[in-house]
Parts: sequence; structure tokens; C-alpha cells
Amino acid sequence: MIRVAAIDCGTNSVRLLIADLTGGPAGADSAAGDGGAARDGGAGPAGGTAAGRLVDVERRMEIVRLGEGVDRTGRLAPEALERTFTAMRGYAKLIREHGAERVRVVATSATRDAANRADFVTGVREIFGVDPEVVTGSEEAHLSFLGATAGLTGVQAPVLVVDIGGGSTEFVLGSADVEAAISVDIGCVRLTERHFAAAGARPGAGSEAVAAAAADIEAALDRVAEAVPVGRARTLIGLAGSVTTVAGIALDLPAYDPERIHGSRVPAATVGEISRSLLDMTHDERAAIPVMHPGRVDVIGAGALILDRIVSRFGFGEVVVSEHDILDGIARGLAS
Repeated sequence: MIRVAAIDCGTNSVRLLIADLTGGPAGADSAAGDGGAARDGGAGPAGGTAAGRLVDVERRMEIVRLGEGVDRTGRLAPEALERTFTAMRGYAKLIREHGAERVRVVATSATRDAANRADFVTGVREIFGVDPEVVTGSEEAHLSFLGATAGLTGVQAPVLVVDIGGGSTEFVLGSADVEAAISVDIGCVRLTERHFAAAGARPGAGSEAVAAAAADIEAALDRVAEAVPVGRARTLIGLAGSVTTVAGIALDLPAYDPERIHGSRVPAATVGEISRSLLDMTHDERAAIPVMHPGRVDVIGAGALILDRIVSRFGFGEVVVSEHDILDGIARGLAS
């Protein structure tokens, strides 16, 4: 057993997972069967295996909006970097307190896009003592697939894993392993800044701004359809905050509850209803939703719209929701 620390730095949030990882390389600690227990190594939804058993010690998430303005300026703003580094300093303290033996920092869309990403790399190195891995969209997709499929049971393969982030969305088709993947530049922060900034806090489901955002999404989905044989997928698995928030609303939870949300199934019609409702709400109305994280209030409309267009475009009857994602994939990768 080793104690590992994984940090996922995205466009909207920075997250930490400290976990105990038992077993050896992929398959060494696996059991045959249909599906494995959450965060366990057994066979995944399509019969694949994961590296050992992952037992959470600490999970944290902070909304830092690292990618604020990147779509417009091409640079990470100084204030966004400082918000991110402040959160990371807190994470570094936790890592030391818990005695993690291996640390891995992965950065995704916003950092890939930034001309001054060297400033980010230097700051991370000073805080954690390791360089961040600024992963490609393809690498991000593989990590998301690894994390998501290790923690779900009873789903039919092949699966299409969709990870809706702040700056990009990853699409990964696979069974025992990844068969095809693509990352496209549509995300809840990017689309909010691009289309909803002038529309105010209430863009409106039938507005020109939403129509323009939907057109951007459809153009990206054209690229997805060319790169990934989506029609082969039997199950759609959705990851990340936009998807889990939609699920929490669909379940009418009195507070955010990851155990209730994980593995839940949201019908396509419900996704559409929630998307339209969020776009028609005021800022205060969205903020009053019990499962809403304060840092998602202004971007959840765009995130829900992305999910709705994916479900509609590719004809899925429902989305299966996973609380395990790229962060779990990053941690599992520390086994080797």
C-alpha cells in the first residue's frame, strides 16, 4: 500500500485527492465479474481492470477560475494564478500532514491554451516540489476514462465517457480500454465568457446568446462525430461538476450528496428541462438551489446546455452520472 496525492487543476476548479492505493499494476489485484465496487480494482463496466484499490483519505475542491479570460487573452491572469496558488498551498499542507509518498499534478485546458503557462509551472514546482503535467486533450481523455469506469457497476459497454470541464470537454469511447477519444474546446467557463457575458445573469433559454452557444456546441460535436464512433456506445457516462449538479437537481436533493449522485441515471427529457430552467433563472435563483456550489452559479447554465446538446445530438435516453473522474485516474496512475 502506498499513500498518493493527486491534484487536478482545470479551467474552473483545482481539486485534491489523497488516497491509499493498494495492489499492483492494472489487473494484479483484480477479481473477475460484472463490474467492480466503487474505487475498487475489480473488473470495470466493460470487463476492464483498474490498478488496485483506491481508498479515499481526503477529497477537496476549490473554485479558482484559473481560466478566467484565457479564451479572450490567451494568457493566465495574475489574479487567477494567485487564487490557484493559494488553494494549492493549502493542499500542500494537507499532503504533508497525511504523509503522501507520491504526488502528481495534472493541468488541463486553460493551461494548455495559455502563452504564459511557464509562470504556472514555476509556481506549482515551488509549492509541491514536482512539475505539473500539462496534458494533451487525448491524455486528459484517457485519465478521465480510467477514473470513471473503475467506479461504476451494471452499465453496458461500450461506454461513452463525457467529461464536461471549464474550458474543454473530453469524449472517450471504450470497453476494456480506450478505443477512440477527442477533446474539444467547449466548456462551461469558455462558453459563458464567450456568449453569456453580455446577456447578464439570465441569458434566457430562447435567447440569441443561447442559440449562438448551442451553435458552437454543435460545431464541436461535428468534430466528435468524425473522430469517435459514438453510435457504438451503449451507455453515456457523464462526469464533472456540471453533470453532477444537474443530477443533484434531478434527484431534488436537500444538499449535495455524492453517494446519492454517483451511479444515478438522469433521463434525457429531464436533462433538457433542467437546462432550459437554469438558463431562464436569475443568478439568485440558481444560487438558492440546494446542491449548487457557489462557484458554479454563473457557469452552470452553459454546462447544462452542453450536456443537453450531447444527449440530444447522439440520441442517448439517459446519462449515468459518475462522481469519479480524471482525479481518480491521476491517482491510479501513481501505481506505476
